[in-house]
Amino acid sequence: MAEYLQYDWKGNMLSRDLLQDLSFKKTKIDHASCVVGLRNLINKSTDAEFKNMQKQDDTTLLKFLYAKKFNVADAYQLLQNYYSYRKRNEDIFKKFSIHSSDILKALENGLPGVLSSRDRKGRTVLIMDTNNWDCSYNLISIYRSLLFTLEYLINDVCNQANGFVVIVDWTEFSFRQSMNLKPSILKLMIEGLQDCFPARFKGVHFIGQPWFVNTALTVIKPFLKDKMRERIYVHGNNLSTLHDYLPKDILPAEMGGEQPSYNPHNWLENLLSAENS
Repeated sequence: MAEYLQYDWKGNMLSRDLLQDLSFKKTKIDHASCVVGLRNLINKSTDAEFKNMQKQDDTTLLKFLYAKKFNVADAYQLLQNYYSYRKRNEDIFKKFSIHSSDILKALENGLPGVLSSRDRKGRTVLIMDTNNWDCSYNLISIYRSLLFTLEYLINDVCNQANGFVVIVDWTEFSFRQSMNLKPSILKLMIEGLQDCFPARFKGVHFIGQPWFVNTALTVIKPFLKDKMRERIYVHGNNLSTLHDYLPKDILPAEMGGEQPSYNPHNWLENLLSAENS
């Protein structure tokens, strides 16, 4: 039943509120006790700066607890990593707003975009259409846009509980564009997303990738943990294997799906509306 979490028996979409309720019921763990335990570890920290910087409201702490399946010690380590990473990389988080020109430009280009429907396991699906990158802004800007999007999405308890799936579409990505995939930045991105952000990435799917992207993947694999390495799926031009993991009825036409072609402005408009509400 968990696999078909998103649908009721008639095939209709479940309401957002009901989906949240189901997410909470996936475990019998005492969430309140875990929140108290995590808060106690923060208060015992000898790092005064870390302790004073941390928001200790339940909503914030639950993000880190969900990311680590309510293992309090692991959630505490993730929280420390999150703080330390942001402190070491302050430039990434300067002017961290949808109104920052580079973040806005990347979002206009669908880097990233977000599909309107979740997959069968209730996971939000992000897409990265790399061919839209004209390289007038750098890879760090795309990373900033991705982090900004994830920070927004992780406020939803469904995303905390069920995690994310990412599709990276490399179709028509050129060798010239690939020169902007700096290994040092890719390593920085992997560190931030893998070890320092409260999100569960359940799968990363590459489609339409040329040979030089496969080479880049070989370069970054040593920086991936075993679990994450096992969750990277390389499909090339064989979209039928992508459909083994993600149903066609939620995918856009260019990915062999049944939905209209993806329009990145839809997600951008959602973010702008949320900003103005």
